[in-house]
Amino acid sequence: MSVKPNTPKPAIKKIDIDAVLRERLGSRYRFVPRPLVALLKRVVCQDSLNDLLDKTGHLRDAEFCHAVLRELGITYGVVHPERLPAPADRRVIFVSNHPLGGLDGMVLIDLLTSLYGPGLKFVVNDLLMAIDQLKGVFLPVNKLGKQSRDASDNLTRALEGPDPLVIFPAGLVSRRGADGAVADLEWHKMFINKAIASRRDIVPLFFSGRNSNFFYNFAYMRRRMGLKLNVEMALLPAEVFKQRSRNFTIVAGPRVPWNTLSTGSRAAADAREIKDRVYSLENETERDSLRTNNDSQ
Repeated sequence: MSVKPNTPKPAIKKIDIDAVLRERLGSRYRFVPRPLVALLKRVVCQDSLNDLLDKTGHLRDAEFCHAVLRELGITYGVVHPERLPAPADRRVIFVSNHPLGGLDGMVLIDLLTSLYGPGLKFVVNDLLMAIDQLKGVFLPVNKLGKQSRDASDNLTRALEGPDPLVIFPAGLVSRRGADGAVADLEWHKMFINKAIASRRDIVPLFFSGRNSNFFYNFAYMRRRMGLKLNVEMALLPAEVFKQRSRNFTIVAGPRVPWNTLSTGSRAAADAREIKDRVYSLENETERDSLRTNNDSQ
């Protein structure tokens, strides 16, 4: 009996700060102090990320997310799962707050793919397409410049298709405000316009969780210094590892019919209203309607 050779795993792109600096700086790289390079490696958790990729980087999309969550000991539960659409009625847009900057997206991919299948698409900043393991589930949009024709066509096809979409309408991870509350920045109205154009209802989700005080304090100091660049984003890998063994709660809200929404100047007001609805879900914590992923860990 012949034995079939094992299918080779795909090459895994590792995190390499030295290589990035050499590529970006060229001949100027030799002037970069080595202690600074070492500091950057620690800040972005290069060794920890590469260890995680060694264990999970051969996987793709929802399988990759599930493996990362398992390796980090992350669990989650859903309050009001009865508010989630049935699989046959999955042609909706899920919108959520964005408290963590990485793990929240992975949890939502893991949850929603388990319910609705691999056709799920997550609308993201096109910069995230550098993550090879998630290219199949990500749907890139350019939030800073002109949208490419391919990206626009892909978004249109996804909206016209039968599968659900997920959007973080704020685009950026939540920040701590002057009142001390951690919340998203302004929600962009794009999801309102796309819901109307594609005749998709909106399902609001509240995702529990927060990053460390260090992250929020760093972001606050950056703003006080007048720096426009969101340099605190470099801290997000460390925030991922600080969430080890956490349990998160997702609260599903009542469905919002697309034909109750408005275009034009009213779309921004509708976006604010749905954001407010999402944050009001934080108070709905009935444990008797909790669906967890513990059995799949």
